[in-house]
Amino acid sequence: MNHLAQKSIVGCLQLFIGLSVLLFVPAGTFDYWQAWVYLSVFGASVMLIFAYLYQHDPRLLERRLHRAEKDKSQQGIQLYTFMAYIGLFVLSSLDHRFSWSRVLFPEVMAGDFLLALGYFIIFLVLKANPFAATTIELMQDQKVVSTGPYALVRHPMYAGALVLLLGTPPALGSWWGWVIFMLMTFLVIRRLREEEKFLVQRLSGYQAYCNIVRYRLVPFIW
Repeated sequence: MNHLAQKSIVGCLQLFIGLSVLLFVPAGTFDYWQAWVYLSVFGASVMLIFAYLYQHDPRLLERRLHRAEKDKSQQGIQLYTFMAYIGLFVLSSLDHRFSWSRVLFPEVMAGDFLLALGYFIIFLVLKANPFAATTIELMQDQKVVSTGPYALVRHPMYAGALVLLLGTPPALGSWWGWVIFMLMTFLVIRRLREEEKFLVQRLSGYQAYCNIVRYRLVPFIW
């Protein structure tokens, strides 16, 4: 087993274990079927994406495993987003523990569907864009990608992330988690605006692409 495969497996395990802690510790119980279903969908989605990248684009997988921003302002946004991400699971699990929300079975399943859909959108992004790093930077020989989901919106990766985050609270049996989701939406919008400024200034052809693809996150809306 090579280094990248080991790093990918360790990364998947760390994500799964970390998320399990964030779900079951605040809930105070393992008798939390919504969390088990969520973990199943989450785990399957992440492993399938990692497996695809390992087979078809190991260089992109290596970049996706590197998450450190260099710019201080982006480091701050990254930190706030990470803290909000943790808060989303903790608040949703506390909601389950203290029964603040009443989320019906079809609504939980709808949340899990949005989770899977969000990861599918992210998969399409990674398939179309070999430069899709987790940090705001330019790769050597990077070009503007305008195919696949990029033909609809300029930031489909963020769109997919917001779809799965939107589904997370109801999937975990919580409505209060949407408070954190709204905060994360604000942070994502702030980050993508900074990313656009960076790309317009440094990536040849990006401004022309923006003139063609008018919508940032949601087709025909914004």
